[in-house]
Amino acid sequence: MKASFIRKFGAAEVLEYGELPDPVPAPGEVLVDIHAASINAADWKMRAGQYPAKIDFPHVLGRDFSGVVAALGAGAGDFKLGEAVFGVCEVPREGAYAERIAIRQEIVARKPERLSHVQTAAIGLIGLTALISIEETLKLKAAETILIQGGAGGVAGFAIALAKHLGARVITTASAANHAYVRSLGADQAIDYREQDFAKIVANVDAVFDTVGGEVTTKSFAVLRPGGRLASVAAGGSAPTSPRRDVSSLRPQVGRDRPHLERVAKLVAQGIVPIPEIVEYPLAQAAAAHRVSEARHLRGKLVLKVR
Repeated sequence: MKASFIRKFGAAEVLEYGELPDPVPAPGEVLVDIHAASINAADWKMRAGQYPAKIDFPHVLGRDFSGVVAALGAGAGDFKLGEAVFGVCEVPREGAYAERIAIRQEIVARKPERLSHVQTAAIGLIGLTALISIEETLKLKAAETILIQGGAGGVAGFAIALAKHLGARVITTASAANHAYVRSLGADQAIDYREQDFAKIVANVDAVFDTVGGEVTTKSFAVLRPGGRLASVAAGGSAPTSPRRDVSSLRPQVGRDRPHLERVAKLVAQGIVPIPEIVEYPLAQAAAAHRVSEARHLRGKLVLKVR
């Protein structure tokens, strides 16, 4: 099969495009012919060696995909051959930048009929991350106010729409060029992080969802009300250290299972969460797509077209 993969850690240039052996589904797994796979920040962080997970080389990157069931491992009866499905890979298993993947059937769900493979590939990991962060980690309630950092990105954009659906007031940070976009997702207030200091504008919010990291994470604690909570997916594998004792610092634990994937699919298929803006790249140009993602100025999602 054709795949984009790495033989060592490094910059985008270490990504290669070539032939690798076809995977064989183990018992309980399905073999999926991948049609599209999305690019996430986790991919280039893995490529750069920023995760402690031990991997074997050559290693195929990529965490979420959409495709068609091509074969069934022993005991895998949840899907039929030819069914369109999507899923999010487990780390550090082989990834989705490839023509085929063998994956546990329990972490695969049926693709929404009204979405294309490219659109479906774009919602898997961002949807899981936003859903678990907003609903289960922060436990956001109607009438609460939340600050979502980095609103134009894939995860944050999904979170904006979900928070608005739950009845919250949503404030977000984004460049001025993206203010119309984040407002279209449901943001009530947009702050230009290049020209304005959010810490001087926002105060006493109930919750913060941070997708940016670094100094932004640290400064975000100051805008919380006493008893407020911050959840960050950009500060490493554990919750960031809080400078305040009167607020909670949380690190969402984003697992993989079919019920959560089905909830993500339903939110998008029903139009509750809009499909993110998508820029497509062919699989062979994964390195170029990584450079765009790593620059961190993208609006929406990057998707690799595989078939």
